[in-house]
Formats: sequence, structure tokens, C-alpha cells
Amino acid sequence: MPLQDVLQALAIVVVWGINFVVIKWGVADVPPLLLGALRFALASFPALLFIRRPAIPWPWVAAYGLTVGLGQFSFLFSAIKLGMPAGLASVVLQSQAFFTLILAGLVLKERWQAAQVGGLLCAAAGLALIGMAKGGNMTAIGFGLTLAAAVCWAGSNIIIRLIGKAGYRIQPLNLVVWSSLVLPLPFFALSLLIEGGERVTAALSGFSLSSFLAVAYLAFMATLLGYGMWSRLLSRHPANKVAPFSLLVPVVGVLTSSLLLGERLSVLQAAGSVLLLGGLIVNLFGGQWLQRLRTRPVRHGA
Repeated sequence: MPLQDVLQALAIVVVWGINFVVIKWGVADVPPLLLGALRFALASFPALLFIRRPAIPWPWVAAYGLTVGLGQFSFLFSAIKLGMPAGLASVVLQSQAFFTLILAGLVLKERWQAAQVGGLLCAAAGLALIGMAKGGNMTAIGFGLTLAAAVCWAGSNIIIRLIGKAGYRIQPLNLVVWSSLVLPLPFFALSLLIEGGERVTAALSGFSLSSFLAVAYLAFMATLLGYGMWSRLLSRHPANKVAPFSLLVPVVGVLTSSLLLGERLSVLQAAGSVLLLGGLIVNLFGGQWLQRLRTRPVRHGA
């Protein structure tokens, strides 16, 4: 990859890593589901005036939006509000790769490779350590909701594959923008139902500059700019060259949460995070490593 594209990939990593700190700031003043409604309202309009609707039937667009948007972020925002440290959330959310693996086996009947099984077991051990850990201000409900967010993200990955299998061309940024269009109303409805009209009214009437900046960052930086640049990289380079950069997102998430929020991981949480990310590395590169070992010529002694 040219240096310019490498720098762009690293910029996306920073934007997405800081995203977790911004969520923490956002849910401090705005109820989580209302924050989701505002985020996707701002992300879909006026962007849809400039970005063409993807040539995909609306049911697929809605299904993608409801999983990656409503499902993932309603759980994630609520998790961080209810005691999930932002940095740790950035790590645990990466378990979506392994939930994708499980769902692909169940829904798409995809067979697992040895490296994928090894990565899955490593990640499961990491999640178990994080779940058992004490300290770091992590709550059980926050941890559980973050896992639910990861499952929803994984579900959206399966929908993407089903859209491709149906013969439709996927334009990531176009799909993100137009799927965002279906999300504000469900988010608002859930916010009124779960968070209550009084909290919604109070949050909107007392909407501060810091709340607006948090919503703007989530909508423009994390969603539109992040996915826009990511889509550009995927259009210019093979996915296996671009995808590994996403491994740095939780690293940035943990570092920025430590610097800006004063969060600290316990020993068990740190060990679990290393195992989880190690499993992700094995899942991404293990197949290549095994193939190289199999094809490496055997040297015979003289």
C-alpha cells in the first residue's frame, strides 16, 4: 500500500478508536437510545442528498440497518451507560468476528478451518477472563450488552454475505448512509418506550454544545468519514491488506480511554483482552501461516 493510503488507514483507526470515548461523553448527558436516534438522523441527512441509493432492495437495506445500527448501537450505547468501560468495550466488541464465524456456520453452512477454530477458542478464553474479572468499574450488564452488540454486528455481516449471494453489488458507504435512514424512528420509539418521555424531553430541552459535538462526531467522523475512507481503501486494495488495520482500533480505544477518561484495566481484563485480540490475529492470519508451513520445502541433511 502507498504511504498515503497507510496514513489514511491509520487515521480511520484513530477516529474509530476515539469513538468509544465520545460515546462515553455522549451518554453522560443524552439517554443512549436517544443518542442513537440523533446520530443516525444526522448521518442520513443531508448525506443521502449527495450519495446515491444502493441498487439493493429495501428489505435488505432495512435488515442491514436494523442489525448493524439499531441492534449494535442500542446495546453498545446502553452498555457504556450502564457501566462498561469505553476502552474495554472497544476490545470486547471485536468478538463480532467470532460470532460471525459461528453464524456463518449455522446460516450459510460455511465450514470452519483449523486456524479459525483455534482463534475462536483463544477468543472464548479471553472473553471468559474478562467476564470473571473484578475491577475496572465493569458491570455484568454492561459486559452482557456489549456481547449482544457484537452479536448484532455479526448478524449484519451475515446479511452482507446474503446480499452478495443474491447477486447485488455492495457499495459500503452508500449502504451505510441509506440504511441509516430507517433507524431514527425505531430509535426514537424505543427511547420513548424505555427511557421515557420525561427523560427525552429533558435531554432535548437541555441539549448542550458538548452533546451536539458528541452527536456530530458519531455521525460525521465515525460514520460518514470513517466508512467513506474505509470504502475507498477497500476499492483500491485487497480486503486482506486493509482489514488488519482494524486490529488497532481497540488499541487506540484502550489508550485514549486511559488518557481521557482515566480508565484502567485490571490484570485479568488485560490478559483477557490480549487473548481475545490474539484469537482475532490467529483468525485473520492463521490460515496463511498454516499454508506456508505446509508448502515450506523440507531441508535434508548432507
